[in-house]
Amino acid sequence: MAEIQTLARPYAEAVFEIAQAGGTLDAWSNALAALSAVVRNPDVAAVLDNPEIDDRVLADAIIGIADDDLNDGARNLVRLLVENSRLRLVPDIADQFESLKAEAENRVDVSVTSAVEFSDDQQAALAQSLEQRLARTVRLSFERDESVIGGAVIRAGDLIIDGSLRAQLERMRQSLAH
Repeated sequence: MAEIQTLARPYAEAVFEIAQAGGTLDAWSNALAALSAVVRNPDVAAVLDNPEIDDRVLADAIIGIADDDLNDGARNLVRLLVENSRLRLVPDIADQFESLKAEAENRVDVSVTSAVEFSDDQQAALAQSLEQRLARTVRLSFERDESVIGGAVIRAGDLIIDGSLRAQLERMRQSLAH
């Protein structure tokens, strides 16, 4: 996994520099998301490493599938990735690009997992609290997981705040075991 991220990093950084210089961060974000969806498609994934398929044919096919979402730079990226046998890196390139974009926009994506849904007021209060704590704009996404039992698990980049009842019970169990 680390090797894949290492291989994807120079592509992500180069695309980010181009997008930032051209003021096209959102367009590139959309293009990389579309390319990721294409590459992750099981039918497409099955032919990515087929040596019998000519590079130009493969690149043209990928570009044809995602064409409406691609600018000229994204089309050139596809051709470069195909030429270097790196097309499978697109999802990792997209993830790293989004991290660079979030950093540049002083934004953090936060995932909240809880057993119950949050009300609109609770979501707003949590977003405000996290923005103060992290000193960034927060974009929340919510997921229900009944195994959390109560409370919530909050993930913001490398920061994990596990306020779930399940985690509290586990800490109590470990404390009693010692």
